[in-house]
Amino acid sequence: MKKKVLSMVLATSMVAAALVGCGGGASETAAPAADTSAAAEEAPAAEEAPAADAAEAEAPAATASGNKVGVAMPTKDLQRWNQDGSNMQAELEAAGYEVDLQYASNDVATQVSQIENMINGGCSALVIASIDGESLTTVLESAKSAGIPVIAYDRLIMNTDAVSYYATFDNYMVGTKQGQYIVDTLDLDNADGPFNMEITGGSPDDNNAKFFYQGAIDVLQPYMDAGKIVVPSGQIEFATVGTPGWATETAQSRMENILSSNYADGTNLDIALCSNDSTALGVENALAANYTGEYPVVTGQDCDIANVKNMIDGKQSMSIFKDTRTLASQVVKMVGQIMSGETVDVNDTETYDNGTGVIPSYLCEPVFADINNYKELLIDSGYYTEADLQ
Repeated sequence: MKKKVLSMVLATSMVAAALVGCGGGASETAAPAADTSAAAEEAPAAEEAPAADAAEAEAPAATASGNKVGVAMPTKDLQRWNQDGSNMQAELEAAGYEVDLQYASNDVATQVSQIENMINGGCSALVIASIDGESLTTVLESAKSAGIPVIAYDRLIMNTDAVSYYATFDNYMVGTKQGQYIVDTLDLDNADGPFNMEITGGSPDDNNAKFFYQGAIDVLQPYMDAGKIVVPSGQIEFATVGTPGWATETAQSRMENILSSNYADGTNLDIALCSNDSTALGVENALAANYTGEYPVVTGQDCDIANVKNMIDGKQSMSIFKDTRTLASQVVKMVGQIMSGETVDVNDTETYDNGTGVIPSYLCEPVFADINNYKELLIDSGYYTEADLQ
């Protein structure tokens, strides 16, 4: 894969605090790799990521003057983006930055306008969680022309060389952990099967969704090939199972149709592979209304409060926990390094090609929460309180 070195050098530099990055707390682990629309072949296992020292040596340096950071988040409608935004703002302000935090109500035109205002409003760096990774090319040309470095946050921004860095969790690993949880829970290596599975993927316009899907499928495919896992609906390919906008209602409606067509006769659904918690919630709503068989293993991601409550109630098996405090700390560290002209801390310089070249990336490692460890991960770490989950 071609590597593209991105350097952004401006006239004035200022020193900023370099805060702790990923891999520190009780709910955090190391930091390997994964994310591009090229799915399986370009989504390596975590251990294949380059060593951090080597990656740092190849990472471009970028400098910016000023003290204002623009943070563009997709929406307040999903709990996780509220947490990402507030964590980011708190970390940046604690490091001495002025922060322009904006939410775009999942409207691309609104996000474009907000980013334009950040550029014109004197921001010296931009952190952007895109709604549609394909739709920011033009506005980011303005950022590039103004010498403003851009960190793509959680979702890779595609087809623009204005992106300086990418910070996210290892998205391919999210899928592999979901798949492995299914393998372990159902003891697929020893059980006879067959087990019936239905797949609910993420939003097709979110580059991460393809990685979540492919990571899980890569783990489960051998069992599908052996006939231990079957998909009665026949809906397997990402183009078929994707959920536009990650919408709970869309996931629910689709699952209701699948259940009525394939499981109304009492056939058991054994596995509901769901890429995240909003889609899992839709599937769980459909199961509550239209399913009478034995309850399936249900996967998820983000540990949203409603889903953790369902986990406690036995309606969801697991959810991938991506501690947004961890990612926020790493991004603040990267912003400080950019502002002061230091080498920016990355640990992957091979995986994430956005169509114009490989974007130097920092990848945090996700973990999973289930009924056995959610208290340790979510409550003992201070992410939630006991009252939040009542």
